[in-house]
Amino acid sequence: MPQHFPVEISVVIPLLNEAESLPELTRWIHRVLAQHGLTYEVILIDDGSTDDSWEVIEELAQADTHLRGIRFNRNYGKSAALNVGFRAAVGRVVCTMDADLQDSPEELPELYRMITEEHYDLVSGWKKKRFDPLSKTIPTKLFNGVTRWISGIQLHDFNCGLKAYDQRVVKGIEVYGEMHRYIPVIAKWNGFARIGEKPVQHQERKYGVTKFGLERFVYGFLDLLSITFVSRFRRRPMHFFGTMGTLSFLLGMIITLWIGGQKVYLALNNLKARDVTAQPLFFLALVAVIVGVQLFLAGFLAEMISLSGARRNDYLVREKLNIK
Repeated sequence: MPQHFPVEISVVIPLLNEAESLPELTRWIHRVLAQHGLTYEVILIDDGSTDDSWEVIEELAQADTHLRGIRFNRNYGKSAALNVGFRAAVGRVVCTMDADLQDSPEELPELYRMITEEHYDLVSGWKKKRFDPLSKTIPTKLFNGVTRWISGIQLHDFNCGLKAYDQRVVKGIEVYGEMHRYIPVIAKWNGFARIGEKPVQHQERKYGVTKFGLERFVYGFLDLLSITFVSRFRRRPMHFFGTMGTLSFLLGMIITLWIGGQKVYLALNNLKARDVTAQPLFFLALVAVIVGVQLFLAGFLAEMISLSGARRNDYLVREKLNIK
């Protein structure tokens, strides 16, 4: 039996200090979706803005019942905003976009069609022509290349804010830390493997300044290693730590036994032999044994923690608008 959804599209928009762009952005979204006859909601998540963003959201929500608002008590980051927005979304298709007017709402109807008619789990935007400086575009290309290689997902632009999801995806995944860049990777490793891509229009920033610096690329590679490890071993950390610990322990024991056996053999044959403790290799073997035991114990403790870990996505929401 087909599931009934209150609206066809939920547009989730995280924002930080974007008071100037919000009126134009919401009018643009309304005009595009109304022209295509799509029912929708717009969820604006204020991630601890220090300007008048929340006051603007309140004013806009009074005039437009399609708008919803969530305000964090402080800045938690884009991943936190998206995660809370995903929990609140009720649409058949959930689209995300940035609030700086660099993502075009004109793309939303086609993204909706690709999810509902072509049955993609996720469709990611691809900014073929970017209006960013070289200091941003070159690291982006490197970042995307490494992510494609590690994840096996052939997307050109993992970090594009304009994406569309089947609702099953956003309700079935968890976004935390700074993992918003890797939502396609998280989705794939949760079984949502039908991932598509659509070239989208990228526009120059009209108001304000970018909120991201070059450090995000450094954090991005660290996050990629983290999500790779967590996705593969989160439910079975002993498989990783236990394997590494066992190999280290066995290597250390084999070297120790070989050194000890060599000493005994030479002694029995009245041959000159170095003391075991005079050989650097013995201490390396001893370190390998100790490290192996520690890794094994780390795997055991990680297994216990994974079974009883507390929720990590608890954010202090200060206010809500039009959200039950």
